[in-house]
Amino acid sequence: MSQDRDAEPGAPREPQAPREQEARTGRTGATMRGLLSRESNEFDRGLSFFDAIYGFAITLLIANVDAPPATAWESLESLVATGILNQLAGFVLSFVVIAAFWRLNLGVIKRISAMDAATTTANLVAAGFVVLIPFTTQGISELGSQEYVLPTIVYALNLAIVGIAQLAIFEVARRRGLETEPMTAREHRAFVLDWLVTPGVFVLSVPIALLWGPDFGKLSWASLIILGPLAARLRLRVSGR
Repeated sequence: MSQDRDAEPGAPREPQAPREQEARTGRTGATMRGLLSRESNEFDRGLSFFDAIYGFAITLLIANVDAPPATAWESLESLVATGILNQLAGFVLSFVVIAAFWRLNLGVIKRISAMDAATTTANLVAAGFVVLIPFTTQGISELGSQEYVLPTIVYALNLAIVGIAQLAIFEVARRRGLETEPMTAREHRAFVLDWLVTPGVFVLSVPIALLWGPDFGKLSWASLIILGPLAARLRLRVSGR
């Protein structure tokens, strides 16, 4: 008797092993090569590798903070004049952003039962744009360059691409039958719309920055404080949770 028949109705489904994946998707053993199941050591090594990339990107942020000269510590006014506060603000902003992307990446990994070449490649693309965040952060935090529109646009597009690339990881896995708990079409639409809120805000900040200046473009990012929870609540409502 198969495991499906032995399982009690309504019992939670366990992540499918490679053999079960092969039976469900119709792939042969040859096409299943390179599939790293969640139970394998290789899966853990791959996850640790991507975790290290996010940690390294956060560490690189401190390189954007220049140590003020000794004379700048004479007074608070002279210290602020060095632009240290702008650099620290950029550090804090991007620290929170990268940490949030790392948590989102963990959420994606929890939703898939294995990683293959396609999902690994998609993850590498997302990680590559995460590593760029310290570089684009410098443009919006350096005294002088922060007044230009281009750094704000580049930073916003950088973050939008990371968000879309991370969604692509899940979409690739879903299409390849690696989803742990398959969603209905309605749940999937709500999930995608919820996910696209963050990249959408950053993309929309580009024309705002072009029309009204970089400061207004950056202020528009604060709308995520409201839009993010609202989109998440809608997704949970659709899922019946």
